[in-house]
Amino acid sequence: MSTSEEKKLAFVSFCVEEYKAKMGCSGQKVIDFFNRYGVIEYLLEHYEVLHSMGARAILEEIEAFIRNRREQA
Repeated sequence: MSTSEEKKLAFVSFCVEEYKAKMGCSGQKVIDFFNRYGVIEYLLEHYEVLHSMGARAILEEIEAFIRNRREQA
């Protein structure tokens, strides 16, 4: 049985893999990019809502979050 933390980490890994596939880049580039914009923290903070969504909706949420962060900069 997975702990809550393990489930959250698996979810972040899923999001990295989905974003990597969509953008056609390496996992390390996605991690660096996510770290720059605080995406991983966002995913962990909003896990309860996000993990119940489909992959396309999750990617749309991530992209909207990044857009908002860029606009704030």
